[in-house]
Amino acid sequence: MTFFENYQSEFIASLFVLIFLFIIRVISHKLIYKLGKKSGINDARIHLISRYATVTLILIALLIETFIFGAQLKDLALVFSSVFAVIGIALFAIWSILSNITSGVIMFFSFPYKVGDKIQIHDKDFPLEAIIEDIRAFQVHLRLDNGDLVTYPNNLLLQKAVTLIKKDAIDDGSNAI
Repeated sequence: MTFFENYQSEFIASLFVLIFLFIIRVISHKLIYKLGKKSGINDARIHLISRYATVTLILIALLIETFIFGAQLKDLALVFSSVFAVIGIALFAIWSILSNITSGVIMFFSFPYKVGDKIQIHDKDFPLEAIIEDIRAFQVHLRLDNGDLVTYPNNLLLQKAVTLIKKDAIDDGSNAI
């Protein structure tokens, strides 16, 4: 008997799981796109959040596939505890990057300001009044009135008080970049 004949039922189950997760991926991408467009979020951020959703679904698919092909829970627990120990040490070293990525995802769903809005950040050390030029995975690009570009970390933007000065300041021509 060949390899494919021995694992025929596992391959069929895998096919159904992959089809199911692909359908979930298509639905989630459409929902993220609709939510992003409804909220006036630019396409780059919508694409970024869609990639995060795809990576999550791939990780779920890998976990399900290990069970389909006969991995035991105790074996997975040993692998995951070892992997999480290494990842935990690595993540401790890069917690700031993860904090900014998480903040970027939170900002996608609940940030009340959009590209083009003029905002004021109430920071006692570095007060700032600028136009939002771009919102990225790690930072927000802010354009000052004098033309300077400031990159402001996403996690700090969520921690500070922010005031909307003018909605779509770029579009009215008075504060054009």
